[in-house]
Amino acid sequence: MDMARAISFRTANAPAGPITPSPSALRLLTPADIAEPAFIAAWERLAARASEPNPFFEPWFLLPALAQWGASDDVAIKAWFHDGRLAGLMPIRRSNAYYGHPVPHAAGWLHANAFCGVPLVAAGLEEEFWRAMLGHLDRMARRALFLHLPMLPADGPLNIALDHVLAALGTRAHYNAADQQRAMLTGDMSAAAYLEAAMSQKKRKELRRQHNRLAEEGNLTFERCEGEDGLADWIAEFLALEVAGWKGAGGSALASAGDTRALFEQSLAGAAAAGRLERLALRLDGRAIAMLANFITLPGAYSFKTAFDEAYARFSPGLLLQLENLALLERPGLAWTDSCAVEGHPMIERLWRDKRRMVSRNIAIGGPLRRILFRLLMAYETRPRSMS
Repeated sequence: MDMARAISFRTANAPAGPITPSPSALRLLTPADIAEPAFIAAWERLAARASEPNPFFEPWFLLPALAQWGASDDVAIKAWFHDGRLAGLMPIRRSNAYYGHPVPHAAGWLHANAFCGVPLVAAGLEEEFWRAMLGHLDRMARRALFLHLPMLPADGPLNIALDHVLAALGTRAHYNAADQQRAMLTGDMSAAAYLEAAMSQKKRKELRRQHNRLAEEGNLTFERCEGEDGLADWIAEFLALEVAGWKGAGGSALASAGDTRALFEQSLAGAAAAGRLERLALRLDGRAIAMLANFITLPGAYSFKTAFDEAYARFSPGLLLQLENLALLERPGLAWTDSCAVEGHPMIERLWRDKRRMVSRNIAIGGPLRRILFRLLMAYETRPRSMS
């Protein structure tokens, strides 16, 4: 049974009742709409055939995020149907503020704990999706001056398809509003070979020394887990470890606020149930001194959160755990791992040699007057900067 017959849902600002999408239609859904079991099933099928993986827009992560911030951020879901099947999905919000300036715009929605903004789109339909999205926003621009697309992988199929669509349109102004490079793990070599290529013999010797000194402190063990067994205790241990350090002191730990705690607990539980979670821990006498959660979304993975015990900082437990994490290189079907780390991160960039370029893009929407105003904004934001 196709999507048109399998589910009834409401569009925002539309009367309740069944909707039968046309062969290619873009609908605006509410968070309540996408929580319907039939829609979630279609959403999971879309994630499985998406041209580019994005765990932060899969049901097990996006639904908990919407439960925490969707209402306050006034988030809606753009759902695109092609031949009666869900073929594209992107959360979007409208805002009157742009980096502190009163500039109304529409934007792909991310929050502080989501690290990729690429929409889920069925492979082979990337350009059709962007044409549908831009056409929809032209017709439904309302007060928005432009579309802001944060954190798109620059070399990914969705960004490349967007370039093709914009080049074919010709007259639609656009520019990159932000550009960053973050650490990425990729390669077809073994973990041991990668480490040898990434670090000098002197640095590897120092890490072995730190490992041996740490082992003198007690029984040092490493664990790698998948699935749901022991997950609740693991999550509680991670949250306690993180909040005990500098993030807790600064109020930025996941456990420092109820909403981020809930997101972490619910998203990891959902990821484990979906077969998307890998957990690593370095333990001393059974107590975790470094922990790491990876989201496995083949052909890629995202290194979501890590924490370590600062009392053992002289032994570099976080980096020692990352040595074990190099086993991702040997995982079947996995081609790359995104660190989700800020550009220039002092620890991960000591080890991960590759970079993933992420761009944030602004694109004109609406009629001629909006396009003129957008070009003024573009001229201002892309003006040459003083070197002083």
